[in-house]
Amino acid sequence: MKWTERIINAVRPTSDRPRAGRAIVARKEDSVRDYPSAGLTPSRLATIFKEADDGSLSTAMELFEQMEEKDAHLFSIANTRRLALTGLEWQVMSAGEMRDGVDRNIAEEAAAYCREILSSVETFDEVLQHLSLAIGRNIALAEIVWDFVDGELRPVDLAAVDFTRIVFDEWDRPRILTAEAPRDGVELAPNKFIVHTPHSVSGHPQRGGLLRVTAMVYLAKNLSLKDWMIFAEVFGMPVRIARYDATATEDEKRELLHMLESLGSNAAGIFSRAVELQIVEANRGTSGPPYERLVDFLNREMSKAWLGQTLTTDIAGQSGSIAASRVHEEVRKDILADDIRKEGRTIRRDLLGPMTRLRFGPHAPVPFFTRRPSRPANTRELAEMLDVAVNQLGVKIPSGWAHEALGIPTAAATDAFLPGRAP
Repeated sequence: MKWTERIINAVRPTSDRPRAGRAIVARKEDSVRDYPSAGLTPSRLATIFKEADDGSLSTAMELFEQMEEKDAHLFSIANTRRLALTGLEWQVMSAGEMRDGVDRNIAEEAAAYCREILSSVETFDEVLQHLSLAIGRNIALAEIVWDFVDGELRPVDLAAVDFTRIVFDEWDRPRILTAEAPRDGVELAPNKFIVHTPHSVSGHPQRGGLLRVTAMVYLAKNLSLKDWMIFAEVFGMPVRIARYDATATEDEKRELLHMLESLGSNAAGIFSRAVELQIVEANRGTSGPPYERLVDFLNREMSKAWLGQTLTTDIAGQSGSIAASRVHEEVRKDILADDIRKEGRTIRRDLLGPMTRLRFGPHAPVPFFTRRPSRPANTRELAEMLDVAVNQLGVKIPSGWAHEALGIPTAAATDAFLPGRAP
């Protein structure tokens, strides 16, 4: 009997066995939104954050969504950060490849099972994109929908949980609002939910998201843009001045004012010889207000918060060297590596862990979830690095990884291949 069959037939505790079917159903309220960003002020922003600290996240989550909708630069850098993660292919690696002292046969069997299940769940990639939104909001939830397939309980679907349905209890534990519990929410059932909180090191899990970090910058930029638009509308157009004779009647003054208003839209008007007309251009000979410089500064502050640098997003008005650009690009790689590590930790804990334990038992080695590294642009440098690592240092590198990194397919037994000079 195979190890898998022996474990499946064994008697296992069922206290943490997840319930089959959906636990969270959609509500009409999920499609309704308020607009807290309209008329946002510093005091109102502080109130929204205090509500979030007290456990009510709906207003803060609505604000975060609208911040990305209204600010093109914020939308761009947020998508750049998230797509750097979700744009990479995911992979499930055996615990035997990642750790020593693990039975490789058992570990590979568990990894193969998890790969098969995740590949069959059509919504898995969509849920990964939903979980990546936690980079800005610092929390994202997804429900694991279990069901019996051939007499075995396994995940058959994944469902993203709307952000406005998340609340926290007095111990800062997440709960989900339902029709039966619209205020305090319900407790998360064990092994039923994926909870991704990438920035939570200590303290309240609502205080680490990047959208909260950049909220004040967004507000300052929003107010600056409003002032800039008002300035462009009022002071960007020439001022029309008409001087009338002291003997002019009230009717003549009103008619003259109407003619000036018509001149603004039609650029044409008829005036008496007694009327002196003067058009004064706005801002001639002046540098103008510093709105553009302020907006550029605030955009750079957003880029620093999300990407750790600015040279890969905007170099307008800046001077930078190739060396500085490479340093900034390395910063982005460090951030991506951290995002991959945190995503993998969450998926392994909340999804692969329950899947493995439910099928193979409580002591089975849980596989690891990670992302395939992007192929390097300079394959010559990679080939030289592999030459030094393998031939001179004796480093053991899996041939599959080398083929993947170099973009070279593995030859089948029946394929003709280039012999080369390599042994």
